Amino acid sequence: MRVSNHSLIDFGRRLNTSGFAIPCGPFNVRIYSGIDHVADALHRLYSDFPECNPEDFIDFEIRIDPPSLLRRYLRPQVTLSCDGRQPFKPLPLAQAFPMLEWGLNWVLSSHAHEHLVIHAAVVEREGGALILAADPGSGKSTLCAALVDAGWRLISDELALVNLKSGQISPIARPISLKNRSIDVIRQLNSETVFSSVCRDTAKGDIAHVKPPAASVNALGHFATPKLIVFPKYSANVTLDCSPVGKAHALAELTRHAFNAPLLGPEAFETIARLLDQTSVFRVEYSSFDQVLPEIDRLWRLNA
Repeated sequence: MRVSNHSLIDFGRRLNTSGFAIPCGPFNVRIYSGIDHVADALHRLYSDFPECNPEDFIDFEIRIDPPSLLRRYLRPQVTLSCDGRQPFKPLPLAQAFPMLEWGLNWVLSSHAHEHLVIHAAVVEREGGALILAADPGSGKSTLCAALVDAGWRLISDELALVNLKSGQISPIARPISLKNRSIDVIRQLNSETVFSSVCRDTAKGDIAHVKPPAASVNALGHFATPKLIVFPKYSANVTLDCSPVGKAHALAELTRHAFNAPLLGPEAFETIARLLDQTSVFRVEYSSFDQVLPEIDRLWRLNA
């Protein structure tokens, strides 16, 4: 059974009462919510996701709760809890779905310690993984969405989960988060791309989420082998600049982007070192998809 096998009314009822369980990277997560627009966004963007079987172990339960009766009329807010903990402060009710997505990211980055968790987007081609590691605001998710539109398989737009033993990357394939101008940029690429509604005025600006392709969701059981690492940076009105990155500098950069490197200690260092042994690393600055997409294809052909 998939999410799409349930009508929106039935899905919303389940979400509000017994919850609805779906895979989230290496975990199974049961989500509860009585908020109509959360049910609508989940039903729309996760339609191809499989429902966990009744006998499957549920690792985490997440609740995204509507405001109290008083708060429904006076600055309504929403809260998120995970197994009874509240990792975030309450947010305006309109931000409930982005808050849920941030909560799922928090679950992965805080608990997936059988993996090195790197702040990076990942796409896959022919079994090989392209890792896009960058600081917020560098255009990482926008480039990830453009590559997926160009036919790459989505592994993740936010977190690279590198298995500590195998070195392979675990697929997540959740919706791609876009901010501000990037929303219209990706919308113009393909009129058939499915978006959530735009959530205005969050701490990160305007946010919308893009539905992952069905083929990426159907491949959740297929891991990817790292082949190429790119540190991308979007800058307006620049000439394309692509340069190789030395292993020592790449090690420092990936360590900085790894959420759980301090917790894993030497194991994180060893995992990153092995990752760099099997990949080529480049820094790419660009101002348009017309520049960067052919360049990434070129780098892939040369190095994968």
